[in-house]
Amino acid sequence: MKIAMLSPIAWRTPPLHYGPWEQVTSLLTEELVKMGVEVTLFATADSVTSGHLHAVSTTGYEEDRSMNAKVWECLHISECFENAETFDLIHNQFDFLPLSYSKLVKTPVVSTIHGFSSPSILPVYQKYDKYSHYVSISNADRSPELDYIATVYHGIDLDQFTFNAHPQDYLLFYGRIHHDKGAKEAIEIARALDKPLIMAGIIQDDHYFKQHIEPHLKKGKVEYVGSVGAAKRNELLANASVLLHPINFSEPFGLSVVEAMACGTPVVAFNKGSMPELIDDSRNGFLVENVDAAIEKVKRINFINRAACRQKVKAYFSKERMCRDYIEVYKQILNR
Repeated sequence: MKIAMLSPIAWRTPPLHYGPWEQVTSLLTEELVKMGVEVTLFATADSVTSGHLHAVSTTGYEEDRSMNAKVWECLHISECFENAETFDLIHNQFDFLPLSYSKLVKTPVVSTIHGFSSPSILPVYQKYDKYSHYVSISNADRSPELDYIATVYHGIDLDQFTFNAHPQDYLLFYGRIHHDKGAKEAIEIARALDKPLIMAGIIQDDHYFKQHIEPHLKKGKVEYVGSVGAAKRNELLANASVLLHPINFSEPFGLSVVEAMACGTPVVAFNKGSMPELIDDSRNGFLVENVDAAIEKVKRINFINRAACRQKVKAYFSKERMCRDYIEVYKQILNR
């Protein structure tokens, strides 16, 4: 089986700090290679893979803002499809744009839909619904207007996350600094409990950061540590007493939730999107409706068995399980 893995090029694959789509794409690629699948990764030239790397863009356009993102996206996608005949299947991790090439080639295309950035992109998926194959990353993120071949949950490398049964007493917010992710609400929860809060992640909305986050920053109270790499991520997640995830949107998946639980760290999340598929309420965290409810549940966080958090990830969210599921998807498509 020869697979073309089409990664996004906002960041390198795997990313150095931020880039969830690139991270999942890398983990799947490496695991497929281990399983004996021949994979060519279409990604940035600075990407790292044990498969074959095919690159047009030297680096990610988020890391070099002088690049015209649309130009390099077009060059990147077209390079993959111009070589389509050399592959048994193209796995599109790139979003909707590659679908516009899918009817121009005979090679089947499977697209992992990493969420809908806006309802406005749905017409593209609708147009190619009968010609492509769609994988959702949670049941909650399925559109009733599309057909899907499977739901495949993201997997992580558990070896990158250290289980810690005896955490420190700080709360953690780990995600984009943006209204969607509830950074402001995390501060409200921490201040009400008078507990230290550490915040990590890229600033995606400068105005939001300056208005809702920066005024509350104070050492020992609310600290922002920026976007962190793998080692610091592991340290922050493993030592936190709880991950706060007060999202303001229907999140398609939530890698940070699974990564926290891999360290044994329970999650208090707003009950939106895929959260009920990741969190078993009162077993590996709590699902709540608002800030006040979150405050009350954080007070009870010591009732959560941290070993149960790790076990949930082992059972459902490992990279090995993700890889097996995708191989089954590939077989279904190729057998047709």
